[in-house]
Amino acid sequence: MIKNKVVIITGASSGIGEASAKLLASKGAKVVLGARREHQLRQLVDEIQKAGGQAVYQVMDVANPSDNAEIVKLAKETFGGVDVIFLNAGIMPNSPLSALRTDEWNQTVDVNIKGVLNGIAAVLPTFVSQKSGHVIATSSVAGLKAYPGGAIYGGTKWFVRDFMEVLRMESAQEGTNIRTATIYPAAINTELLDRITNQDVAEKMTALYEQYGISPDRVANVVAFAIDQPEDTNVNEFTIGPTTQPW
Repeated sequence: MIKNKVVIITGASSGIGEASAKLLASKGAKVVLGARREHQLRQLVDEIQKAGGQAVYQVMDVANPSDNAEIVKLAKETFGGVDVIFLNAGIMPNSPLSALRTDEWNQTVDVNIKGVLNGIAAVLPTFVSQKSGHVIATSSVAGLKAYPGGAIYGGTKWFVRDFMEVLRMESAQEGTNIRTATIYPAAINTELLDRITNQDVAEKMTALYEQYGISPDRVANVVAFAIDQPEDTNVNEFTIGPTTQPW
């Protein structure tokens, strides 16, 4: 059941986060949206509200623990609680390891790993105390197999895969009823490619996405499907990609 659930979404200003916010709000969820770009967040909230939905936003950097704590606080103060957190913020500045773009390596770890850890640290006490909750996270097909140019990005997404499975197992052991869903998107048309500064990698990835890419709405449909399952049912892994993409 999606209606009336309070859903926090990080990385909500575009792509999969934006599409999920619109879809869930249209189904009666109360969405709490976080990202770095206020203009896009404000536009999205206005659009949802004009369509009759309920939404609020907070400008945040997932790499900052206090920002994560604040968005959980905002959800509680505005809508009275938290039912779901969708840890969706991510960056993919791919490059060969020999390029030694160590600043980009560290940024990727900060957003893709520490952002997930910070979100969980902020919301887990609430989920444990209420003995219910749902954690959804965006990994990648790069969290299932290795790709040249994607050592750091892929490593962060393999981390998400392991982390979410352990969270599911520990919750079951501890009787806290926390559901999990990990999403492994393939070529989905989002802004991920915009952060690639290596020209050769950027050109190859852009060509691939132009050939195969599908809309982030397709991923939003799966997010809604996972949330909509009965509370005693956990659907914990989804690989999503274009029908025409051969890998």
